[in-house]
Amino acid sequence: MTKAPGFDEAATRAVYRVIRERRDVRRGFLPDPMPDELLYRLLEAAHNAPSVGLMQPWRFIVVRSLAVRQAVHKIFLDANQESLAGYEKDRKQIYAAMKLEGILEAPQNLCVVCDSESPQGHRLGRQTMPETPVYSAVCAVQNLWLAARAEGIGVGWVSILEPERLRSVLSIPRHITPVAYLCLGYVDKFASEPDLERTGWERRTPLKSVLSYDSYDSQWDKEKLKQGVHDRGVGAQD
Repeated sequence: MTKAPGFDEAATRAVYRVIRERRDVRRGFLPDPMPDELLYRLLEAAHNAPSVGLMQPWRFIVVRSLAVRQAVHKIFLDANQESLAGYEKDRKQIYAAMKLEGILEAPQNLCVVCDSESPQGHRLGRQTMPETPVYSAVCAVQNLWLAARAEGIGVGWVSILEPERLRSVLSIPRHITPVAYLCLGYVDKFASEPDLERTGWERRTPLKSVLSYDSYDSQWDKEKLKQGVHDRGVGAQD
């Protein structure tokens, strides 16, 4: 039986490289705005993401206004203080030292939202798993992120935002779900390792520890409990 061909070796290496070298960028954004044609290429990559029932539930809000970005930044500052208060001792110090957004530094932001009630796709796949529209929108974010890395564009996902306040600032209707708020732009460099590893916030889990065959591995739950004990211990240290 004839097998469908894959990409050539150079193209295949490029795909795996962009996956490996993608970074969540929070610093080093340059003031130069992205040309519209480049932005549209990235959005086209996002728009080519897989989606349940081909419903394409994502909607893209490009944010360039400084006043709007300042309003979103204020939401971040307030939410960040609340998040900081939830940590103790060593973990709190690490959190306080980290830069977790580039809302004002990046000359353009992008809010990806999801219309889970869109009739497109005729509800295929949504009747049994109603969460799949949001999953589809996240696929669009990943497509954009990988395409951006290939183009030399930094992307930072800001999740420390109170959704209702973000909804108000961007006039997002109640039936629409905010999925991702992204900072986009040229950067001075891409880090060789993720910031959260570099700062000691977390370490990467090896593949073999999250892989099983034919059934769920109950060891995963035991490891989760062990990690919870470890986190409480970190918080209690001097």
